[in-house]
Amino acid sequence: MTLPPVGEPLDENMVFRLVQFAGVTYDVRDPSALLHFRESEGDQREFTIPISVTDAVTIAAAADARAGVRPSTSELLSLVIDGLGADVIAVRFVRVEGSIVFAELDLMSPNGRRIFDCRPSDAVAVALRAPMAPVLVNEAIVEGLRRG
Repeated sequence: MTLPPVGEPLDENMVFRLVQFAGVTYDVRDPSALLHFRESEGDQREFTIPISVTDAVTIAAAADARAGVRPSTSELLSLVIDGLGADVIAVRFVRVEGSIVFAELDLMSPNGRRIFDCRPSDAVAVALRAPMAPVLVNEAIVEGLRRG
């Protein structure tokens, strides 16, 4: 499923904040791991997103630029994106429904720009493997993520 192009946002009132990936933590007694982020500008608010432990391991490897003996799904996707001559323009967290965070992967290829719906953990794993790919979060959901 593709989302509308950037010129046609889901909500015209969306304002995105640039954030930095601040790490991933997990406790073996807890079924969820946590992705940690901090705003790059302004108040530098911090927030977390729960993900699976398996996804946390993948993201930790991407953050450390470690490659597996065989490519993980995010490594494979990164290789495909690069092999097709595409660039990751941005990763955006666009909304929260209940406890689910919705993200999108914004790509530019020789065939044009495409935006794909994706899980935040997949988006972050790809962004960490792409040079200069910003992670943006809808300002309206930062407060909710901070409380969650």
